[in-house]
Amino acid sequence: MSFEIVHRGRKIQVGVDRSVGVGGQPIQRDVVLHPGAVAILPLVDRDHLCLLRNHRFILNEELWEIPAGTLEVGEAVEAAAVRELAEETGYRANRWQKLLEFFPSPGILSERTHLFVASELTAGVMRPEADEQLEPHVVAWTQALAWARDGTIRDAKTLIALLWWQQRRDADPPLSQ
Repeated sequence: MSFEIVHRGRKIQVGVDRSVGVGGQPIQRDVVLHPGAVAILPLVDRDHLCLLRNHRFILNEELWEIPAGTLEVGEAVEAAAVRELAEETGYRANRWQKLLEFFPSPGILSERTHLFVASELTAGVMRPEADEQLEPHVVAWTQALAWARDGTIRDAKTLIALLWWQQRRDADPPLSQ
């Protein structure tokens, strides 16, 4: 695959793909090339998790989300998860488990998100990036699930994490807290 890069941003590149489709017609696709990301489900205990109230500039809205962030060049996904959890919540985790990988919007975006669960948390000082407006909140697990079902939580990575972990919680013994 070859893209003409038309924009290089701080974290992403925008490209144009030109190819020939079935029947010989020309096709042009706009693509966003992304280095990948991590998302973390921080379990404070079996019945509570940490969610962020996050102002999203592009939407001019505040969303409920789990901590997440973009991989730095050459950074291992595990290291990025540790870094993002500490930056966005202040928490450090003694126990980490990678749950899955998913593509948030594969029709236009190359981003692969690596989802982790973090437990056995220790509180600390958060260090958000200059452009982040984050408020961490400890939320009851039942409340977070209710928000996922009623549309209060609209962020895809958070919905995936909550609903996937709930299914796992129902099927498996709990992580030690």
